[in-house]
Amino acid sequence: MSLMLSVALFAGCALVIGVVGTRLTGVVDTLADRTGMGEAIAGAVLMGMATSLSGIVLSVTAAWKGQPELAMSNAVGGIAAQTLFLTVADVALRRVNLEHAAASIGNLAQGTLLMCLLGMLLVARYSPEWTLWGIHPVTPLLFLGYVYGLRIIDEVRSQPMWMPRRTRETREDAPDDEAQRYSLTRLWGAFAALALLLGVSGWVMEKAATTLATETGMSQTAVGILLTSVATSLPELVTAVAAVRRGALTLAVGGIIGGNAFDTLFAAASDIAYRDGSIYHAVSDQTLLWIALSVLMTAVLLLGLVRREKHGPGRIGFESVALVLLYGAGVAMVFHGGA
Repeated sequence: MSLMLSVALFAGCALVIGVVGTRLTGVVDTLADRTGMGEAIAGAVLMGMATSLSGIVLSVTAAWKGQPELAMSNAVGGIAAQTLFLTVADVALRRVNLEHAAASIGNLAQGTLLMCLLGMLLVARYSPEWTLWGIHPVTPLLFLGYVYGLRIIDEVRSQPMWMPRRTRETREDAPDDEAQRYSLTRLWGAFAALALLLGVSGWVMEKAATTLATETGMSQTAVGILLTSVATSLPELVTAVAAVRRGALTLAVGGIIGGNAFDTLFAAASDIAYRDGSIYHAVSDQTLLWIALSVLMTAVLLLGLVRREKHGPGRIGFESVALVLLYGAGVAMVFHGGA
């Protein structure tokens, strides 16, 4: 594959991901109301899973081909990029800080689950390099932790022990009666079709990304963190902004945090696909740095959800400013590391 063709395919896939992501927002928002699952859970499970399909296909394909750096850096780079995208959604909501208006126990619980899963990735890297059939023991624990975490999130949503204080700017997750006129069969069918398009885009993008890394001399870490992770995360950016414009603020935040939690499973799936041992021990310190940076960015986001600042610098929250600075520092360190 030539360099020009790779660039064209990469750009084309990014465009498809962005367009499909916009359509997906309306489908998931309607499903949240139609099924009664709520925006926080719909964002975590449906939106998070569907918008992450392109990324997980890319990571698993790269791992299967013996490219652990591209697989892992795409996963953790996507988590950092998607967290940064909340800043764009915050800007789109001009009247108040997004984290203030979208306060919910469900989003706080999702953020806590995300930090636990990221911590498990770091534990995997510094634990003994044991494998069974080429799979590290932390890999099944990541899947179990994710499923159990979703159960806890559902419980705290249905039987909350505390609630955020309501203000004039708080936008609660209230079902839309108009959603009842839509057929569940058609909604699920549209969701499946859009998710399939995202998955195919990720598979094509992996091939283009591999050629870009070879032809330009960029390391797989740099390609994963700065190119593929951002491109495959475009659905999160598009859906977050679209959700804000629809007034589905809980869905906007929940989709990002839920998608990030699901993205940690990229690493688990990649470890299964990687046949040369533990993938956690096959990556560089730069990739580990981005795991730690993702933990820090998530912690800042949680502080913003707890603090609930109405207005901050530039009419966005302090956490949005901090996220931009942290991500910028991470990018600078990638280039400084000779990527």
